[in-house]
Formats: sequence, structure tokens, C-alpha cells
Amino acid sequence: MKKQNSIIILAMVLVVFSIASCSKWDDYKQYTTNGETSYTGKLDSARISSGRLRVRLQGILPADPKIVLCKIYWNDGKDSIQFSIAKGPVPELFSKIFNVDEGAKNFKIKTFDAAGNSSVVVSTSGVVYGPRYESGLINRPLLGGELFSNGSTVLTWDNFDTTSGAKGTISEYTTVSNNKATVFTPVSQSTTTLPNFKAGTTVSYKTMYLPNLTAIDTFYCASQTTGVKYEITSLYLSNTGPSFQRATFDGRWGTLAAPWITNAAAKNKGGINGGYSSDAGGVINWETWGNTPVTNGIIYQPTSTPLPAGKYIVSFDEYSEIQANSSIYCVAAAGGNGIPLRTEFATALGYVAAYNGVTVGSTSPSATDTRSFSFTLATPQVVSIGFLANIVGSGNPGSYIQIKRIQLFSNN
Repeated sequence: MKKQNSIIILAMVLVVFSIASCSKWDDYKQYTTNGETSYTGKLDSARISSGRLRVRLQGILPADPKIVLCKIYWNDGKDSIQFSIAKGPVPELFSKIFNVDEGAKNFKIKTFDAAGNSSVVVSTSGVVYGPRYESGLINRPLLGGELFSNGSTVLTWDNFDTTSGAKGTISEYTTVSNNKATVFTPVSQSTTTLPNFKAGTTVSYKTMYLPNLTAIDTFYCASQTTGVKYEITSLYLSNTGPSFQRATFDGRWGTLAAPWITNAAAKNKGGINGGYSSDAGGVINWETWGNTPVTNGIIYQPTSTPLPAGKYIVSFDEYSEIQANSSIYCVAAAGGNGIPLRTEFATALGYVAAYNGVTVGSTSPSATDTRSFSFTLATPQVVSIGFLANIVGSGNPGSYIQIKRIQLFSNN
């Protein structure tokens, strides 16, 4: 009887183990296909290259001919894209470009076979650039542009921080043949030469950026436009030096020849001569040795015809030894009737002090100084350009100034 009971108990234990074993096998079947887990080969060495509202995903597809699809997810799976794949039996390069919204992104990549079995997830990240990034880009500072008498046109650039990815500047301009031309200037270069530039036209320029070394797109800041300085002196002014021509003359001192107009206060040499000397071949000159002060002395000339609306620069070369309580200004004023006094400079188009502050009696005079100022005309008009002098006379030493040349430039 005891032996029979033992057999029954053993049989029941075997049944329990058998049932438990069957249950575990059924659970396992939920996660298998045909009795085993099936994974597709994953994308290896995945990397993202940045672009403008797009990226390039690159990686290596393994030697798994079952791969037929690749899906890429970002923005926590809210956005995705998929690519069909015709896979061979050897490893292959995977490279796809697709659109993505701006910002730092995390990407998850899966490959699939025809039955829908996927690979394990591959993760990578990258930055997508767009309008927000571009809005913060700035142009390389332009110091100026000038068309020289030899026909060469040169833009001069300021130093620029390149850590933000700036690579260079593209300049677009009009040639003498009325064609558009572009020149690229690397950030390592401080000047740009514009072949066959057409005087009177403008230059537009924008700086190019590459946010990182693997970026697939270049970026540009907003374009800016600048005029190019070129000389127009001979078109509107005469007797501008070097070697100014004289009217009256006493052997050293005189007055300037037309079209210069000299007021009585400028003639500080006996009331006859003043504003000119034969020094250095003929210069605009006042000198106050011997108690011959100049008070509101004016020399000016009007432009021969109206200047067109636009931007202008007046430049002149001078050397002076002026006492501190003296002043000399170069001034431009609208109309052909002269330039204003110091108390009326608010009506002037523009002006600049015309002396370099060399100590009176210096035994080592400085070289000639070039000074300039700019003005803008909203409408065409005649402009008077000249010099206003107030120079004290205090015996020896006194004060003097020499204007060796004056020039007019367009800067449109």
C-alpha cells in the first residue's frame, strides 16, 4: 500500500513539472519567431553631419542581405523618415540626406528585414542649423574700398574672429562692361582686389560660415552694400594742388588763382596777399610771424556744376605748427556762396579741424598729415569747399599751416 502511494505521488509531481514546463515554453514563444529571436543587422559607425535644416546620416550596413529598410527617428519619435535598401551580401556604405527642423537632435536608427524584424536601436546625435543660427552671424568689418588712379580697386578688411566658423567673404560688384562679378576673400586675407570695377557702382558683400568641419552646407550672414571711394576732383574743382596757382604775388606771399575766392580777412600780408605762398612749389598757406593774425579768414571755391545726390569725402594733405588758441577748419557747405563761420557750423554739410597739433618751434617737424571728412547730399546741388582760419599772431614763434593738396571723392 505504501509502495502504491509513493508511485501516485511521484506521478503527480511529474505532471506538475510538465505543466510548469509547458507554461514557460509558451511564454517564451511570445518573443520568438520560428522558435528563436530574429534580429536584423544594425547600422555600424553611425554619424551625423550638420546642414541647413537638413542632415546627412552615414554608417556601414553589415553583411546582412535580409536588410530592406532603414528607419530614422528624432524628436522623441515624433518625427521619422525611412529609406528602402537593396542590400548585397557584403558591408556597404549608407549615406542619406534628409530634412530636419533646427536644433540639437538625438537620432535613433533601426534596420528591418522583409518580415518586419528590426535591428537593435543605434543612437547618434547632431546639430541642425537654420534661420536662428544665421540671424546671429555678422559680416567681417569693412574698413573701406577705394578705386585708385591706376585703375585698381581694393577693399580693405578689419581683423575678424574666426572661432565662430567664418571662412571668408564673397563680394559682388559691377564691371566696366556692366557684368556682375564675384570675388571670394579668405579670412586670412586683409584685402580684396576687384578687377575692372565700374566707378560709381556699389559692392555687396556677405561673410560665409562653416559651423563645423563636417558640415554639408555653408551659411551666410545678411548681405551689406558699400560704396567705393574714387576721386572726382577734376570733374568739379580746379587749382587743387599740388603746386597751387596764384593770382597776386609779392615774391613769397600771394592769393590763390580762380576759382578760389579769398575774403579780405584772409589777406593777412598787408591786406593784399594771404592764403598762398610759394613754399613747396605753391601751397595754401597762412603764417602769423610778425603779428599778422588771421580772424575768420576764408578761402573757398564752389563746385563747377552741381554734385549728384550721394556720399562724398573731402581729403587734404597739410603740415602745420599751430598754437593751441588757433583753429583752422576745412568745411563743405551747400550752395556756391561760401562756407560758414565757426559759430554757424551747424549749417555746414561737414567739416574737420585742419591742423595736426605740432608744437610751435619744433626742430623736427612731422611728415605731412592727411585729413578728411564726409558729407551726404539728398539732392543734387552746388557745394562750396574751403578753409576757415583763426590764427593768433604772437611774434616769433607764431603759427603757420600749409595745405599741399585737396581732393574730392565720391563714396557711393
